[in-house]
Parts: sequence; C-alpha cells; structure tokens
Amino acid sequence: MTTSSGAIALITGAGSGMGLETARLLARDGAAVVLIGRRQEALDSVADTIRAEGGTALALAADITRADDVTRVLDRVRNELGPVDILVNNAGSASAVLNPQWLPHDEWRQVLEVNLTAVFQLTQAVLPDMLDRGAGTIVTVSSLAAVNPNLLGGAAYGAAKAGVRNFMTFLHNTFRNQGLRAITVLPGEADTPILDNRARPPAPEERAGMVQPEDVAEAIRLAVALPQRVVLQEIVVAPTRQRDVSADLEISRRAGAPADTAPHA
Repeated sequence: MTTSSGAIALITGAGSGMGLETARLLARDGAAVVLIGRRQEALDSVADTIRAEGGTALALAADITRADDVTRVLDRVRNELGPVDILVNNAGSASAVLNPQWLPHDEWRQVLEVNLTAVFQLTQAVLPDMLDRGAGTIVTVSSLAAVNPNLLGGAAYGAAKAGVRNFMTFLHNTFRNQGLRAITVLPGEADTPILDNRARPPAPEERAGMVQPEDVAEAIRLAVALPQRVVLQEIVVAPTRQRDVSADLEISRRAGAPADTAPHA
C-alpha cells in the first residue's frame, strides 16, 4: 500500500501532459483524483480513462488564477470527497514573447498569475486542513528555468518558476515540523503542449529525446508514495542528452520585436 492509497489528490493542469499522467498514476495507486483545468471536455476525457482503469476521478473546470474559482473548487471537493491530502500544482503557462525588451506587461502578469499566484492561492486553501491533520503533501512543478533561466522559457517564465521554487522552500522550512511535505519538481526541457507555442517549436525527433510527461509523473508518484516521514524536497528530472539549442535561442531573441528594430548581439 502506498501513501496515496485512499488519499484525495488535486491536480492542476490535468487535461494533458504531466498533469494527465500524474493523475493516472495516483489513481492507479488508489487515490481519488480531482482534475482541474480550463477545458471541461479534456478533463472529462481524462476522468473517463481513469474510471475505465478502475480509479475515482472528479473533473472540475476552473480558472485557478481567480480566488473565487479556487474557493468554489475546494468547497465542492470537501463536500463530495473530503479535505485534500495531496495537492499537485502542475498547471503552467509561458509567454509568446521571450525577450524582456519586447515582453508586453499583460503577458508578464498572466505568466506570473498561472505559475506563481495560483500556486499560492491553492496552497492557502488546502493548508489549514493539512496542518490540522498534521499531514499533507504539496508538490509543485517548477522548472530548471528557475535555476538557469534563458530565452527558451523566457523572462516571465523563468522568474515565475524561480518564485514558486522559493515559495515551496518557504513552505518546507516553515511547516515541515507540522507534518507538511513541500516538494519541488524541476523538469528540464520536456515534450509537452507548451512547446507548440515556442518561437521555433522543436521537431518530433528533438522532442523524442526530451523528458516525457510520464517521466515527471513517475517522479511525482515516487515523492508522494514514500512514507509521510520522508520528503524529497527537490527533484530534478532532466534529459540525459543535451540538445543544441543555439538556433532556438536566436529565434527567441527576436520574437515579438518591432519590425523596424535592428537586432542586438
């Protein structure tokens, strides 16, 4: 029996990629999974798959950047299933413009809202129940862009992922002796739908060598399944082979630049 057996796990960004694979693995381990995302149709499809595999799933479309949506979701989960035991903050967003010279302010704010503010709001919502029970697990998918930011992810994405890593370390340092496990997962370049929005979307053969969504899901599963007495505070999940990204960086440098702007070295 694993730690997730009988637990209630809430996963954001559960309609595709890492969130989908994480939800399937935790459901197979016996957790009742709550699927959160923007598109109800995609969530329903994931829920159907999980139920077909013998699992329990509740699909709730929500905008996690809105505090009232977070409250609505948590109230329904408590009423139908009970308090959340495991929170997986997986939802992510990147800007179309990567270079801070051209980055629109609204894109900056939107990336920080999804990757950082939403994590804070969800954490604040589940924290009282976890601290009251003296046990709980919060996993947040950050990125190696938090450690080595560059034009692949962009200025806003790197800043947001560094901020959420800092927040998770704060939770670890502040609440570990009250039974809270705060875990940060830092994937390297991963083959997820977010790549489709890059200035130069990688080719299929390039994606094949990247971290796959199921790889990150397995890391999350391991961290969650370990006994409550153990916390994997940070997990780096990186590709074994490092691809040449020099062309990507140059294209990303110019994305969003005004047409009459001369390139800078």
